[in-house]
Amino acid sequence: MNLTYSAAEQAFRQEVRDFLTASLPDDIRERVRLGRRLSADDHVRWQNILSERGWLAANWPEEHGGPGWGPVQRHIFDEECAAAHAPTVVPFGVNMVAPVIMKFGSEAQQRHYLPRILANQDWWCQGYSEPGAGSDLASLKTRAVREGDHYIVTGQKTWTTLGQHANMMFCLVRTDPDARKQAGISFLLIDMASPGITVRPIITLDGAHEVNEVFLDEVRVPVANRIGEEGQGWTCAKFLLTHERTGIAGLGHAKQALRHLKSLATRVQHRGRPLLELASFRQRVVKAELELMALEVTNLRVIAAAQDGSVPGAESSLLKVRGSELRQELSDLTRRALGPAALPFFPDFLHGDGELDDPALAESAAGTAQYFNRRKLSIYGGANEIQKSIVAKTILGM
Repeated sequence: MNLTYSAAEQAFRQEVRDFLTASLPDDIRERVRLGRRLSADDHVRWQNILSERGWLAANWPEEHGGPGWGPVQRHIFDEECAAAHAPTVVPFGVNMVAPVIMKFGSEAQQRHYLPRILANQDWWCQGYSEPGAGSDLASLKTRAVREGDHYIVTGQKTWTTLGQHANMMFCLVRTDPDARKQAGISFLLIDMASPGITVRPIITLDGAHEVNEVFLDEVRVPVANRIGEEGQGWTCAKFLLTHERTGIAGLGHAKQALRHLKSLATRVQHRGRPLLELASFRQRVVKAELELMALEVTNLRVIAAAQDGSVPGAESSLLKVRGSELRQELSDLTRRALGPAALPFFPDFLHGDGELDDPALAESAAGTAQYFNRRKLSIYGGANEIQKSIVAKTILGM
């Protein structure tokens, strides 16, 4: 494997940088840089800009309206977006349900849903986890009973990220309670405006309304909204989760967090000297940087293996584990570097409803909030303990 970027890839990196400099709105860039919450309008505004350039669906083939990039180009794009403080594209439509529709959906479903995703006409959320079915997702109990041309869906989903903004949900439901638990699951697309759906907020440890619980009470869903055959939902789910877990590695965001940490530790003083010169702290920073370098090489290996269009397997679990652990370590080191400045909590500022007169406070306001928020990284997308079991069984043969 050649780890050196080609001249064409370096030229593409510069093209992405020039685009971000010219097109990323300054107010959005600043909110991301300071760790402030983004509104739904912020996300849609940025995604419309990407869509106009043809770069919203970075992982889509040209035949479906994507740029037709290879894995290396997608890696470069993600890295440069993180470095420029661009918002992360809301992944549920573009990066998660769209590949499922492309692979398992009918031609009619592809013609209907894919252009709407590209045009930001639909905001998707994920109806996977339930109160009793998180990492053991196959234990889900949400029922879908067929009545003619509709399914009647009843149950509860939880940890539904940004579900308060969504108008569509891709949802795993149990259509055959008597079958083996993985075999009795189907994959449905549900209109969130349907009668019987209730969305309730869950406020996370950092004070954000990011996730929700969703109740479905005899919701009528057309059979035409089923992706694939009845009982094929687990196959769709596994295909989708490989895309989700690979993205959770968050390599670009980890590299940006490391740059911020090193800059901060250079400016913060400890007994008259930069904190980065304190041996115990510097050792942890260096260890994190070395682990990030190793993660990047591993990520590039997965990219190289995917050049032929194959989908990552258990390697995505490995990336998820190491990426999430590393980002948690970087957030912990940042909180420690801030010291007492990490203690004040300014929810109005983080939500964008107020300003702080002291630039130093504005720079540090998100430190502790991000530390608490990053605790979730090792849980969602399949808890790290489960991912380690997958790696042990599939790759190590244990």
